[in-house]
Amino acid sequence: MTDGITHGITDKKIGTVELGTGGPRVGVQGLGCMGMSFAYGPTDADEARATLERALELGITLYDTADMYGMGENEEFIAPFIRAHRDEVVLATKFAISLDPSDPAKRSIRNDRPYLRQCVEASLRRLGVDEIDLYYMHRREVNVPIEETVGAMAELVAEGKVKHLGLSEVTASELRAAQAVHPIAALQSEWSLFSRDIEDGVVPAAAELGIALVPYSPLGRGFLTGSFVNADKELTADDFRRQQPRFTGDNAAANAALLEPVREIAKAHGATLGQVALAWVQQQAAVRGLAVVPIPGTRKRTRVEENAAATRLRLTERDLALLEPLAGQVAGARYADMTFTSAGRE
Repeated sequence: MTDGITHGITDKKIGTVELGTGGPRVGVQGLGCMGMSFAYGPTDADEARATLERALELGITLYDTADMYGMGENEEFIAPFIRAHRDEVVLATKFAISLDPSDPAKRSIRNDRPYLRQCVEASLRRLGVDEIDLYYMHRREVNVPIEETVGAMAELVAEGKVKHLGLSEVTASELRAAQAVHPIAALQSEWSLFSRDIEDGVVPAAAELGIALVPYSPLGRGFLTGSFVNADKELTADDFRRQQPRFTGDNAAANAALLEPVREIAKAHGATLGQVALAWVQQQAAVRGLAVVPIPGTRKRTRVEENAAATRLRLTERDLALLEPLAGQVAGARYADMTFTSAGRE
């Protein structure tokens, strides 16, 4: 069976879906912008800008950044594109991770109202917009009641500084508590063939509440595409994947071996490994009964074309059965410190 999906997408736009109940309508796949100027080593700025434009041509309308990506540099990087296409795109950014300018490796989580206020004003200024379409609490500070934080975020909606609210890496109970204060349009958490811990409680809660899932790292930070095997040996010193347990040492070798079923399925469909991984995430919408809008990150036009084409790939029941056991066999946690993930608090 061959779908022939790898090529021929130049004039075909992806479908759309509503983010949450009453949320914005966006393409069924978004674009993670972090790597265009942060975290993944050297980048070609001109190609990254061209990638933003190409994504929009393909119907990708949700563009995701955060204030901590390069201490605001990522927001500044995508700002001209956002302003040029303000009525066509949905802008998502985040607050809550506080970095130390003297040592960017040091970070803390802040969910308090004064910090939120400081962050939203700074993001609006860097982005050069009057209103943020989707504003996320990036991580949860457990010493601040989530009802208090969401209440403060709701004030931004009332003031016209933010249109819709989102949360990232919260537990099912935290999600329910937040929704009781103000409608949450989207929950952004890691979800991929290799990272499925949110399925136990978070995904059912989101489906129950009518909240969309926006999976980050749906390609396992590139590992699921087969683009690298061992981060220590293949990636530059400033690439933060070298700090993640599953991409180094014996873990990396063991996890690379798990890609064989993905390769088999890709070959059968005339697709790439990455397209199979993305198609699996996209199909979770039907499997789990909620809107799912993954935000694979890339800074190359060819990759964004490849990723968008994955929205047309339909995996068979046999494919899904082959992929089902992979996550349970993955060696190493998705972060060295899982404290600030939903899995670390469930």
